[in-house]
Amino acid sequence: MVDEISDQRERDRISARAVASGDADAFESLVRVHADAVYGHCLRFFGERTAAEDATQEVFLKVLRQAGSYDGRAAFSTWLYRLTRNTCLDLARAASRRPVTADLSLLPDRPSSDPMAVRDDADVLRRAVATLPPGERDAIAAIGLYEMTYAEAARTLGVAIGTVKSRVFRARKALVEALSEEEER
Repeated sequence: MVDEISDQRERDRISARAVASGDADAFESLVRVHADAVYGHCLRFFGERTAAEDATQEVFLKVLRQAGSYDGRAAFSTWLYRLTRNTCLDLARAASRRPVTADLSLLPDRPSSDPMAVRDDADVLRRAVATLPPGERDAIAAIGLYEMTYAEAARTLGVAIGTVKSRVFRARKALVEALSEEEER
């Protein structure tokens, strides 16, 4: 598993350098590998498909234009996460809309024969995540969704490692409380 991660990071570094040099195949490769994650982040941010699709396109246009600014010190996915987050924030400000976060990745995998029960669980989680302060939402997404280390999350979010840890702790605690309260109802 670790070798696979290292191999992907190296492929991403090479592809990013190639994109900066104008290699269309390398760009297509990066899009293929990362499009689902970028779209998923945009969808959680905006809460609607059209805005997420537009934001995803904008992110990859920025990748095409700014690939030369990727220096390879951090994982490409870390650089891309930050680019995606900033693009979503910029688009939300430009459209004067408030972003809606719905991080379904935190929903536990459990089999259910009732699709409505799964949808209800997802709605409960969406509402719970939406109540978190933005810093906590970003931290829990970086650690839980993007599987970054605390150090990577700290660099990406521009805060200290201790800040990431405390935000993740508070976010998890708040989500457990919110989901427990909902379960009691």
